[in-house]
Amino acid sequence: MAEQGSTEVVTRGRAGKRAFPEISSRTWEHPADRAALNALKKIPGFDELLRKFIGSTTERSLRLLHLASAVRVNDRQFPRINVLLQEASACLDAEHTPELYIVQHPILNGTIVGVDRPFITLTSSIVHTMSDDELIAVIGHELGHCLSGHALYKTLLALLLQVSLSYVRVGQLIVLPILLALLEWDRKSELSADRAGLLVCQETGGSYDLLMKLAGGGDTTQLNIGAFFEQAVEYRKDTGFLDQVYKVLNLLGQRHPFAVLRLTELKTWVDAGAYRSILDGDYVRRGQEPDDAAADFQEAAGSYQDGFEKAKATVWDGIDSIKDTLDGLFKRPERTAKNGGSESGA
Repeated sequence: MAEQGSTEVVTRGRAGKRAFPEISSRTWEHPADRAALNALKKIPGFDELLRKFIGSTTERSLRLLHLASAVRVNDRQFPRINVLLQEASACLDAEHTPELYIVQHPILNGTIVGVDRPFITLTSSIVHTMSDDELIAVIGHELGHCLSGHALYKTLLALLLQVSLSYVRVGQLIVLPILLALLEWDRKSELSADRAGLLVCQETGGSYDLLMKLAGGGDTTQLNIGAFFEQAVEYRKDTGFLDQVYKVLNLLGQRHPFAVLRLTELKTWVDAGAYRSILDGDYVRRGQEPDDAAADFQEAAGSYQDGFEKAKATVWDGIDSIKDTLDGLFKRPERTAKNGGSESGA
């Protein structure tokens, strides 16, 4: 065990990789993710009910499905991925290394499934597209979900999405409010997992390139991270009321934040110095997490409030603009009369 404030070197995998003994998931969790998850866990019996239901049925079913239809990673199957998995697990000091399955699919994606024995899945396309730095960031991302206790709620969300699609009328009436709340949390959980991925990758370029490839594919000869950052800055500009409405509507129903939002959120975390501090050994240890739900909610509320104030200002600017236009229309006849009954037009 390392002393407080120190780091160790992972012996397996690439040399020089820092590990974080006894690191708590609190270290990388986004405040909005943590606050939303704490709220769900505070519901009496909710967490245990879900765990018993999903753990005894869906988890077993899904694991059997993957045993039958996918390839389980080990030292004989996808050994390259197995090395990265062991390295990621050592970095975050996971007590148990989850199983990992490769599934045949053209979409670049990774998931975490289960409750008591959650496992990771990666699509064949992401395995063949990403470099080692990018792949270990993906694995670290999914491992971060696992260690943060996200698997239970992500599995629930997947079930609810199936229900709402299979039984549209009933699903929309009964499931929709819960579904929208879970989707909002789900998007915030991705911001937490991106941080965990970077802690495992330990190359900002690898994590940034990963997000760019998730947006545009893996042909690096046609991609430029500088240009992608410029794209992110353009998207985040305050461009008026209507664009803000479109941004909200575009995001509804999405399980992941858009790649440019994830990119800027991750870079903001890095630029704030949090990532560097963790590399230097300054992080929360397991068993030393501050039990202060109020502080979590306050921090999360602050991040939401900033966004709300910006949106509110945009809305009022839009209303003022409409009001000025209407005032101009109503005042125009008065100006016409004062000008002798005539007014030139363009």
